[in-house]
Amino acid sequence: MNKHIFEQRVFYADTDSYGIVWHGSYLRWMEMGRVYWTEMMGLGLIDLRDNHDIVIPVAGVNIKYKMSAKVDDIMVVETQLQSYNGLSAVFKQVISNKETGKVYIDAEVTVVAVNREGKLYRRIPSVLSEVFEQEMKCLQLV
Repeated sequence: MNKHIFEQRVFYADTDSYGIVWHGSYLRWMEMGRVYWTEMMGLGLIDLRDNHDIVIPVAGVNIKYKMSAKVDDIMVVETQLQSYNGLSAVFKQVISNKETGKVYIDAEVTVVAVNREGKLYRRIPSVLSEVFEQEMKCLQLV
């Protein structure tokens, strides 16, 4: 099972007028986590786009906001593949407080594969599906 983990400090630009993290900032950190995960698996997004005509847009997001982060909090962003069915992949993403371990958000993000013109691939192309399938085999062994 491959899980990507990184730390992110909360800056003023990440907060709203109430001094807490703006809900959309979490989406940016989640995107970073998925990019880092794909890179960790040997899949660069620019390479996928330019050399394989594959773009991986978000098709759905389910976020549970559990607690609000504040300026200077150090967050831990965890990303791992949760499921894959040949048509889409679902990533499990959790953002928590480094010091306390309390969870800020718990999310599932569904991605699909399209070409640069936005046409949906009926099946995720092999360059991606092979990585997703291997990861699912690893998850089943756990």
